[in-house]
Amino acid sequence: MATFTAEVFSNEFLPEGATDVHAIVSVKASGVDANAGFGAASAGGGAAEIIIFDSSGSMTGRNMESAKHAAAVAVDTIPDGTYFAIVQGSHVANRVFPYPNAPVKIVQMEPGARAEAKRAIARVTPSGGTAMSSWLLLADEIFATLPPGVRKHAILLTDGKNESEPAGNLSRAIRRVQGNFQVDARGVGDRWVVEEVREISTALLGTVGLIADPSQIASDFEQLIKASVARGIADAQLRVWIPQGAQLLFVRQVAPTLEDLTPRRIDVNPLTGGFPTGSWGNEEREYHVAVRVGSKPVGAEQLVARVQFTVDGQVHASGLVKAQWSGDANLTARISPEVAHYTGQAELAAVIQEGLAAKSAGDEATATVKLGRAVQLAQQTGNDEATSRLRRVVEIEDPDRGTVRLKRDTSKLDEMALDTASTKTTRVRK
Repeated sequence: MATFTAEVFSNEFLPEGATDVHAIVSVKASGVDANAGFGAASAGGGAAEIIIFDSSGSMTGRNMESAKHAAAVAVDTIPDGTYFAIVQGSHVANRVFPYPNAPVKIVQMEPGARAEAKRAIARVTPSGGTAMSSWLLLADEIFATLPPGVRKHAILLTDGKNESEPAGNLSRAIRRVQGNFQVDARGVGDRWVVEEVREISTALLGTVGLIADPSQIASDFEQLIKASVARGIADAQLRVWIPQGAQLLFVRQVAPTLEDLTPRRIDVNPLTGGFPTGSWGNEEREYHVAVRVGSKPVGAEQLVARVQFTVDGQVHASGLVKAQWSGDANLTARISPEVAHYTGQAELAAVIQEGLAAKSAGDEATATVKLGRAVQLAQQTGNDEATSRLRRVVEIEDPDRGTVRLKRDTSKLDEMALDTASTKTTRVRK
């Protein structure tokens, strides 16, 4: 039976005049059965997978053959009974399987469908440009034919820039499909734009990743499918109540990856917002909640927020964020290790992205400062993976002070690897 726990970390003591309260909320799910479904909406649900792969002209050669092989591996990995479809994307999107003349847009996996889907994939040939908005809209159209409660997930693979449609089309398509399904997006090689692909995965509650070599596509697809079908909870919300007159500054997922949930708010009532978190398996995620309240006199106490984890509208775990104003500097000067850690991780992601953007624009002075700060933050928060990736872009002279020099003739793939991994976080050292 699925169980959920929530734990709140913060320093509830505020000095006189203080108004902002920060808390880290850790939510853990265990006992989730991927096959059983969970809650009312999942009772007849199950899972659905759509594989979307780039078939534009730039994919000609090894990329295309590797993508087709990876799609076939994904088809082999999808369990029987799971709804699935295959989409090829260029300047238009086309359904590869079920075939365009089929009476249904998505089918449940069984041996015959598996074999036919792999035959259909093998016949795909590359041509045309790249217009990813059409890929997402077709996937949304396919998913819309499913009954309520189905867990909807897609894998999207591209190797190039979204250059075959007017500016703004992709962003509009993302807004249109947001909340309807999740997407894990991947780019292969060094010709795609991290910011474009990250926009898709961030808005659609997925991950973004670099596949440096086409031979790695198949294993990545296989892992993504296995992770997706293991999530037995179709959709969950983090709900945050704040008192009248208070201001919710932001709600962010801070582990295992950084995701700003604030723009996704759905009003539950005038004082409560629901923030979609996507599907869940047996896992732990952590969230940073920041609230601004009116300052109170020393000795006053206030309930600042009530945070709840809900599935199908039912509350399964909750935690309270409290504040107490104090004149004791020993109490108010304390910094919650959890809040400090994830604040540093969020800054680390920002300065990596800003530093790489400055480097790309030829602003070496700004790039050096930003990437130096990134090295310093990675050192302070124990993010060894970030430090390792940064070493491929800068020469580190003093990690504690963030003293670095930009490397000359760095590999674009190394820069893209640093960029795509910038939102991955490390957990607090216990």
